[in-house]
Amino acid sequence: MTVIDEVVSAVDGAGAAAVQKPGNGQTVCVTGAAGYIASWLVKLLLEKGYTVKGTVRNPDDPKNAHLKELDGAGERLVLCKADLLDYDAICSAIEGCHGVFHTASPVTDDPEQMVEPAVRGTEYVINAAAEAGTVRRVVFTSSIGAVTMDPKRGPDVVVDESCWSDLDYCKETKNWYCYGKAVAEQAAWEAARRRGVDLVVVNPVLVIGPLLQPTVNASVVHILKYLDGSASKFANAVQAYVDVRDVAAAHLLVFESPSASGRRFLCAERVLHREGVIRILSKLFPEYPVPTRHAGNANVKSSNKNATIDQLTSCGNKSDIIGQIGIEFGTVEFPRKF
Repeated sequence: MTVIDEVVSAVDGAGAAAVQKPGNGQTVCVTGAAGYIASWLVKLLLEKGYTVKGTVRNPDDPKNAHLKELDGAGERLVLCKADLLDYDAICSAIEGCHGVFHTASPVTDDPEQMVEPAVRGTEYVINAAAEAGTVRRVVFTSSIGAVTMDPKRGPDVVVDESCWSDLDYCKETKNWYCYGKAVAEQAAWEAARRRGVDLVVVNPVLVIGPLLQPTVNASVVHILKYLDGSASKFANAVQAYVDVRDVAAAHLLVFESPSASGRRFLCAERVLHREGVIRILSKLFPEYPVPTRHAGNANVKSSNKNATIDQLTSCGNKSDIIGQIGIEFGTVEFPRKF
C-alpha cells in the first residue's frame, strides 16, 4: 500500500467525522495544476472521484500533457486557461467548485518582483472563492519559508505552526523567497477573514520525490546539482525534507477534515545532513559525479535560515498538529529518474 493509499484509507475511515465523503460528486479547482505538488494533488483527487478544474497558462502546452494522461482525466479533468493575475479567468475556473487548492505561484527570474504578483494572485483566488458562493474551503500552499526566518527566535524554541518569518529580516537579507511566501500567506489569511472564507494553509519543507511533470522544478534542482557535476562539494548543513506524495495527501486530508478549519500545517518527514543525502545519491546513482567532500565549514548549519539544528530536527521529527488529524508521513524517496 502506498503512502497515498494509507492516507486515503484513513480519510475513508473517518466516517461521519469527515466533512463529506471523498469525491462524492464534488468539483474542486487546483491553481497551477501542472506544478510539482499540484500534479500529484490532481492525480490523487481524480483517484478519489473528484472532478478537477485545473488552471494552466495554456491547456495545449505539451508540458501539461501528463495531466491529461492521468487515470480519470478524460472524464473528470478540465484544464482552464487562466493567468494568476487575470481575475475574470480565475473566477471562471472557480465557478461551481466546492473547494479550491491554491498551489500556483508566479514564475519570474527576479525573485524581488515575485512578491506583488503573488500577493495579488492570492487575493484574487480568495475573492473569487467568496464570490462563487459554492466554495466551502480554500487550501493554500505556503512554505516553511514563511515560518523559519527569525533571528530573534531563541535556540530552545521549537519551530511549529505558530512561528512566522520576520519580514524586516527577510528584506534586510534579501531573502525574497521567504519574504514572498510569508507576505502571500498573510495576505491569504487577511483576505479570508475579510471575505468569510474557510482557509487552511499547508507549509511544506523542501519537497522531493518522483516527478510527474516533464520539467525540473527548483526543489529537484537541490538534488540534481549533486549529480550533474555543478556542485564539487556539499555543504556542512542540514535540511528538512518531505515526500511530494505526502504533501499532496496532506492537502486532501486538510480539505476533508472539519478540525483543520482556520489552521496551518507544517509538512516535514525528516532532517538529513548533506552527507546523508550524498550517501543516498551515491548508492542510487553510482555512475554520476556525486561530490565526496564537504565545504569545510567548522559548524553544521541549517539550510532553513535562522532555524537552529535542534529546532529543525524537532520540526522534522514531529509535525504535531497535522498528526492530530490522521496523517503519518512515509519515508522520503529520492527520485530515481530525472
